[in-house]
Amino acid sequence: MILQHQEVVQIPDDHAAIEGLLELPANAHGLVLFVHGSGSSRHSPRHTRVAQALHEAGIGTLLLDLLSVSEDLDYQTRFDICLLTHRLLLATCWTRLQNETRHLRKRGSNQL
Repeated sequence: MILQHQEVVQIPDDHAAIEGLLELPANAHGLVLFVHGSGSSRHSPRHTRVAQALHEAGIGTLLLDLLSVSEDLDYQTRFDICLLTHRLLLATCWTRLQNETRHLRKRGSNQL
């Protein structure tokens, strides 16, 4: 599958930038956000395989780490539901503002 758009993105937050991989196949008709809060990352082989299958179906993906590397080392931060929710909302809003993704229908990885 040849992707039309592939980019490592940084979404700024007050204390850190959250990082993700945005991949869009040609003529994408939707976007799935894969978010990782702890113990996993956007580099997960399993999530990469699922993302590739979605690309073949014409769906773009944003594989996103909600915590920075240093934040993930702090056990308390891994379970900071307010922070994780804030970051998810921030990422969702970010996709609505980007030229490449604003027109795409959004779905979370648990809504497939």
